[in-house]
Amino acid sequence: MDLAFLHPLYEHQGPWASVYVDLSRHTEDTPHERELTAAAVARELAEQGADDATCRAVREAVDELRHATDPHGRALFACAGQVVLDPPLARPPYGGTTADWAPLPHVTPLLDLAGEDPVCVVAYIDRKGADFELRSALGSSDAGGVTGRQWPLHRTSSVDWSERHFQLRVENTWEHNAAEIADALAVCQEETGADLLVLVGDDRERRSVHERLPSRLQERIAEASRGAGSRLLDDEVEGLREDHVRGRAREDLDRFLAARSPDDEGRAGAAEGVPALVEAAREHRIDELLVIPDAPDTHREVWIGEDADQVAVRRTELKTLGEQNSWSARADDALLRSAVMTGAPAISVTPVLPPETDRKAPVGGLGALLRWKCPTRRGPGWGG
Repeated sequence: MDLAFLHPLYEHQGPWASVYVDLSRHTEDTPHERELTAAAVARELAEQGADDATCRAVREAVDELRHATDPHGRALFACAGQVVLDPPLARPPYGGTTADWAPLPHVTPLLDLAGEDPVCVVAYIDRKGADFELRSALGSSDAGGVTGRQWPLHRTSSVDWSERHFQLRVENTWEHNAAEIADALAVCQEETGADLLVLVGDDRERRSVHERLPSRLQERIAEASRGAGSRLLDDEVEGLREDHVRGRAREDLDRFLAARSPDDEGRAGAAEGVPALVEAAREHRIDELLVIPDAPDTHREVWIGEDADQVAVRRTELKTLGEQNSWSARADDALLRSAVMTGAPAISVTPVLPPETDRKAPVGGLGALLRWKCPTRRGPGWGG
């Protein structure tokens, strides 16, 4: 997950209200229920110590969602009486609406609720051209299309020599149109940044387009077995999107598992456990953060200063680093702040944990691929 969109959160000093609003229920009573939710969230934040202005801003923001048509939910991050960021969610919040008040915004749930939502272009292909549809968990929209040559498109049943030239022209039309569709689809992918291309159509038509797509896109292509208009096509496309998420998480976890083993010089390309990750964050060595939200280490207390690289396992360490102000924070929130400010992505490996990887996952639920190898650490308090 590219975390750049979270950058505005770390341009403000906390404390922060972090609210995950469940908008997945849509009934006649929904507006009234959401009005009650807005009041409940404001009370919960006030009980946790939030200031009146921030409680009021959050209540108004949730109240404005009374008639929202979001299919899943919304996250709200607010401080000093202002909602700074309100990204939509690709999945409903686990356990319903939640609210937290803490020194740092609690962004870890976004890795599961909004992080891996692959954008997908569905190409409905026939011999005349193709229509493109852009899909994500938030819905679908028209993404254009292409029209190829219209004649000749159909073979005849004649075997007369005079017809063979016509048959060849039909074949040439099909091949020409497949090439045009492939070119247009490649442009569509580049413009939309789609993670996945799903080809829908007859076997030959799909195959002809597939073969003509650029090599850089071959790993992003999937072919649907259901035809356009099939009731089961939506389920198949959603399954392909989920397979893509699992495949990405599997690749990153495999890279981590390979990199955490020390080389002949005792250096490793990955770290796990809070102490090792805190040190890597201070030195800007985190290349990608791997997280299992709500695993034991995500809740561990660390100490933070005003800057993203001011993070320590013990409060006294911050004073040694020259930081006079310090606050207690969750380890996952502190490490994600560091990742955002140093341009490192993060991913939840939850989709590939059960059952085969649960014993191999990052120790405590937090791990990182490093920008350069470092000697592994062992001893009291060190993970890995």
